[in-house]
Parts: sequence; C-alpha cells; structure tokens
Amino acid sequence: MDFELDDEQAALRDAVRGLLKGYDPATNSEHRRKVTATDPGYDEALWARLAEMGLLGLPFAEADGGMGAGPVEVALVAEEIGRVLAPEPYVAAVALAGGVVAALGSDEQRAQILGEVSSGERLLAFASGQVAEPVIQGARADTIVWEVGGEVFLVDRPAGATAYRTHEGGRAARLEFDRSAATPLGSGGDAREALAAVVARARIVACHEALGAMDTALRLTTSYLTTRQQFGVTLNRFQALTFRAADMYTDLELTRSIVTWATLVAADGDADALQDASARAKLQTVRAARRIGQEAIQLHGGIGVTDEFSIGHFTSRLTALSHWLGDARDQVAALSAGIGDHGVLDPLD
Repeated sequence: MDFELDDEQAALRDAVRGLLKGYDPATNSEHRRKVTATDPGYDEALWARLAEMGLLGLPFAEADGGMGAGPVEVALVAEEIGRVLAPEPYVAAVALAGGVVAALGSDEQRAQILGEVSSGERLLAFASGQVAEPVIQGARADTIVWEVGGEVFLVDRPAGATAYRTHEGGRAARLEFDRSAATPLGSGGDAREALAAVVARARIVACHEALGAMDTALRLTTSYLTTRQQFGVTLNRFQALTFRAADMYTDLELTRSIVTWATLVAADGDADALQDASARAKLQTVRAARRIGQEAIQLHGGIGVTDEFSIGHFTSRLTALSHWLGDARDQVAALSAGIGDHGVLDPLD
C-alpha cells in the first residue's frame, strides 16, 4: 500500500489548512470561542468558502454536482478541521448525511440535493429514530435525512426545533418526526445494508478529524513542556514527563497507521472488509483519544483545566467524537461478533 500523498492531495491539504488558519489555536485561540458563542455555532461565511473551493461536494459524483473525489481526499479535509477544532459540521453534514443521499437517492434527488449541498445552499443533518437526539445542527439544517426502522426519508426541518449547545461548543437538537410529511429516499424499503456502509465510511472520516485534534494536542503539549519552567529548568528536563509525552506520540502514530489503513480499505470498495476496518479504526481512535486528551491536560497542569486555555477544548471535542457513531463498547461488540467465524486452536496440540 502507498501511504504517501500525491501532489494533488498535498495541495488540497495545504489549501484547506490555509483556509482554516483563522482557527489555529497557536495564533488565534479566541476566534473559535467567538464563533461558537452564538448560533449556529459555526462560521457560515467560511462554510460558503468551503463550498467555493469545492470541498462540500468533494465526495459526490460529478454528475450530482460534486467533485468525484475519494475517501483519502475527504479524510484530508476532516483531519485539517480536527487539527484546528474548526466547528463547521463537515463530517456530519457532508460525509454522513450527504453520503446517505449519495448512496440511496434517486437520480433526481441526488442531482438536486447534492448539487445544493455542494454549493452551500442546503445544509443536511442525519437523524435516527422517531424521536432523535442529538441531531447535529438539527435546528439549522434545511433538510433532515431521517432513518427509522431501516427505511430512510427526506424531511424538512420540524417546526419548533431548538438548538442547544453541546459540551464541546457545537449545536444539536432533539427532533420529533411525522412520517406523513416525509419523502422516501430513493425507492424506499429496507436500506440497512447500504446505510451501514455509509456509516462505516463516515466513522472513518470522523477518526481522521480526531487524528488531527490529537496531533495538535500533542504539539501544544510538547511546546508547553519545552517552554514552561519549574525549579529553574524547562519541564522537558524531567524524565517522567518526557516519557509520558513519548507515550502520547506512540498512541498518535499507532492511530494514524490504523486509520490510514481503514481509509485505504474504504477506497478499495470491499464492503465486508469496510465494516471490520471501520470498527478497528474507531476502537483504536477512542482509546488513544482518551489517553492523549487526559495526558495533555495533566501535563499542562492547572492551566489545562481552565476554559480560557485551548487544550481542554481539544479533549472535549475528542470525547464527543469518541461517542459519535458508536463508542468503544460498540466497536468491541461488532468485532467480537465475528469470533465464531474462526476455528479454535488448541494450544496444547
């Protein structure tokens, strides 16, 4: 497998990084705080610029108004979003909700909806269940992609939907649906298999967002250890603290390897391998995110737990991503369900 980015992918990464530089915690730690303080909790002008660059239509077919890019390119965008904690709902609205429309929608639905998503004119949200909560950006979305009983529908945002602030600064809502007001997505019927594949791909993209956040959390922590002094020397002179930072780096690189592998599995198109790879990537991401987030706060000392300092916000976002689309227990359950498919080896034979 080739794990190196080609020239176009590297250019895409650099362009996204430049677009999101206003959120960089190293240079402008207050900007994200100001954006998330008021509804809708993200910068709508920046969302429009993402559309202008073609990023909102990146995973969709050109015939549907998108760019026709693959999982690697979408992952690059998500990772850059995570790197600066940009609150724009890219993974939820584009990779998940948009992915469901791309997989199940009719030609007419895909052309209209995904074309408007790509241009920034329509914001999608995904909801599951008759009463769904939390629905990310559910009170702002123009269209809800709604799953209930294995069937998927399109429905306008329910009247009276009210957003509430989530612990990491995002926005979510509790929505109740009326099936009589819903339009079947595509031909209707049971869509569990196709939906599971979309969720698996979106889960891997979310892992990339977490990977970007973990990378910055480590970078901020090592920078702090090399500048903060105690007893006349910088903190990185204390061996125990250096070892803990090294463990964070090991967690990060192990996660980077398995998440990158899962992305290449998604690009390969093997549906059976996709579910396994998605669960493995998410499980490793959840475990690493918890350790890196907690260690980052601990190594910053008292300042790490203050709302004014950015490191706690990274840990909060990592926590939210760890629970979205299945937490560690869900992934262990999914992986252990296949144990019976393997033979038994007698260690004494």
